[in-house]
Amino acid sequence: MEIPIKKQIDTQMHSAEHILNQAMGRLFDCDRCFSAHIERKKSKCDYRFNRSLTDKELKALENEVNGVIEAGLPVSEEYVSIDNARERFNLSRLPDDAGDRVRIVSIGDYDHCPCIGRHVSSTHEIGTFRVTSSGFDDGVLRIRFKLQRP
Repeated sequence: MEIPIKKQIDTQMHSAEHILNQAMGRLFDCDRCFSAHIERKKSKCDYRFNRSLTDKELKALENEVNGVIEAGLPVSEEYVSIDNARERFNLSRLPDDAGDRVRIVSIGDYDHCPCIGRHVSSTHEIGTFRVTSSGFDDGVLRIRFKLQRP
């Protein structure tokens, strides 16, 4: 049994979320967001973190995400065994009845993660990523963002 793909999601914004999560890990050595609210007009991701980001760091984050988008990386999926997925990924958010195969979404060689959402087929389809604001409160860093669509 496989978890069905989630249909009602903005593919551009959701794909940008994947890139943002990987960029946060690469630039600031943090885990993927623990909470996200993804909408067509604006979105937000919450990270366990120990401080606010500076304006310079936020600009570096934007540049990293936009660099991946501009690279035109292919977005693909594959199904792997649950045992293989456990070896490679944190599956703590996976439901207990997820079945024996897990869908892995890859953005080129940049990001790979389990996901049930829909995505673009190339990062060229996403548009320009912009951090609109960020905030830090009680160990949670919130990044709010939007896209300028192509």
